[in-house]
Amino acid sequence: MPQPDRLDMIQEEWRRERPDLDPSPQAVIGRLHRVALLLTERLVEVFHEFDLSEGEFDVLASLRRAGSPYERDAGQLADHTLVTTGGLTKRVDRLEARGLVERHVGAADARKRLVRLTPAGLDLIDRAFTAHMANEHRLLDDLGPDDTAALEPILARWLARLDER
Repeated sequence: MPQPDRLDMIQEEWRRERPDLDPSPQAVIGRLHRVALLLTERLVEVFHEFDLSEGEFDVLASLRRAGSPYERDAGQLADHTLVTTGGLTKRVDRLEARGLVERHVGAADARKRLVRLTPAGLDLIDRAFTAHMANEHRLLDDLGPDDTAALEPILARWLARLDER
């Protein structure tokens, strides 16, 4: 069992100050929140090595996952990323200015604007994703394969329930 941590101390203080309330959810939610913040810090460190923000990485990765010719329209990009449509335009503008993506008119529908990876964008996202996967493997190595395997279905089930609301 790990040593008592900040969450243990916080729960003990709440038990003392508010014995009428049960602070036990903090054992899971507080720790999960801290884990999420720390994971984000460690993920973003790798994105910054490639001069990308988290949102820019997400846009490039979505285009790469689309397969050749590595393009999506704005609606598809919003559906396949964690970026809001409002933030999407700014990110695409920045990526376009860096020569990583280009906008063009759809062949089937001239009203449709598509965003496509350029060769430089394809090269960058392939290198960044390789580093990202190595980083995620390193982060999960701290848990080991048994804990990782046990945690994945629990988180998937919980996320599905939260997404329903």
